[in-house]
Amino acid sequence: MKSLKRVFYLTLCTLIWPLVAIAGPVNVNTADAETISAELQGVGLSKAAAIVDYRKAHGPFKSIDDLTLVKGIGARTVEINRANILLQSTDKAKKK
Repeated sequence: MKSLKRVFYLTLCTLIWPLVAIAGPVNVNTADAETISAELQGVGLSKAAAIVDYRKAHGPFKSIDDLTLVKGIGARTVEINRANILLQSTDKAKKK
């Protein structure tokens, strides 16, 4: 029975790990709508396009919470994706 449980958990981890690793950080100040929708959970193409349109109209986002100013993006969506949202390139972050 222990062996069966071990096989089950190993199989489960093998199947779940790629799902966790799929989402990656995305710079919402430079990414296109397709990239944003692919990387952020709960953000489809229309919401991603709204993010890009807002950015074009108002300039770059200064804080992650500014995303809630975009119609259709609420605080919950921001919280779910907070770890995957970047506001500047990693090159700039390394220089500071």
